[in-house]
Amino acid sequence: MSNVHCPLSPPHARHCHKFSLLQHTMIIATVKEIKTELSSRSPKELVELCLSLAKFKKENKELLTYLLYEAANEDAFIAGVKKEIDELFTEVNGDSIYLAKKTIRKILRITKKYIRYSKKPETDVALRMHFCSRMWAMRSYILRSGAMEKLYQRELESIQKAIGTLHEDLQYDYEEAFQKLM
Repeated sequence: MSNVHCPLSPPHARHCHKFSLLQHTMIIATVKEIKTELSSRSPKELVELCLSLAKFKKENKELLTYLLYEAANEDAFIAGVKKEIDELFTEVNGDSIYLAKKTIRKILRITKKYIRYSKKPETDVALRMHFCSRMWAMRSYILRSGAMEKLYQRELESIQKAIGTLHEDLQYDYEEAFQKLM
């Protein structure tokens, strides 16, 4: 295959594969522009767009599932996520600190994904506190690894920040439970 000059490539790249000429750089619309465009579409078109998003990426499908079926009952959603976190913590490899760290980071990524879906501060606090309580139960890993200790401390800081955004009554309730994690 011969290389040809690619007019779309940056100046430092002199040549590219001939199929690269087919690449197109899409200009991405702002959220405001997308909102305006969506408001002009019919309900049928909106359904089709949502289905396209759901088929495109697993996270889009998960978010739509949350919004359509679980957002109405946040307590059940939190309970389900806590159960998933518990199951994932049972898979932590106790023989290898490297594998334990890798699994704990994966669990944290999943936890944060569910927090993003909900966008509710109460859910944020509840899920992070549950993650930290499960991690605290494995404190031998935390104490043996500076990286895990820092991860745990960052999560505690995130919890404290999120507690500050809650209603005063909830702040008091969560503050008591938070003290047990320190």
